[in-house]
Amino acid sequence: MPGENKNQTEQESGGVVFRERRRLLFFGLPWTFTKYTITDDMITVDEGLFTVEENDCYMYKIQDVKLTATLPERMFGLGTITCYTGDVTNKELRFIHIRKAKEIKDYLLRASEEARLKRRTVNMQDIGADMDDMSDE
Repeated sequence: MPGENKNQTEQESGGVVFRERRRLLFFGLPWTFTKYTITDDMITVDEGLFTVEENDCYMYKIQDVKLTATLPERMFGLGTITCYTGDVTNKELRFIHIRKAKEIKDYLLRASEEARLKRRTVNMQDIGADMDDMSDE
């Protein structure tokens, strides 16, 4: 579509929701070879120039999301997102020095919860109650 932002496209079913590049901390320039693509049901990280590595993670496997923004990152409008996943290949998925980090983090939290509910894979945390503690003695 004319005039459409390249980094964010319309949210079609299964379409790309966010597309970002890892940026240099200096002035936030996208001179790296790492690309992050977020769709409704999957996150894809493409890294490398000579040896390209593609890492995928399904949205329902994301358990928690953390946003970190150091002072230099805040000066250039960047942030780092850490996704804690149940994925076998990568337990921590990091989006380093990206723009719109708060907006992307909020989207990941909502989309991962919706994906878990859709697949009926909702995790409940163990709060430490042991069955032995509940016995009548």
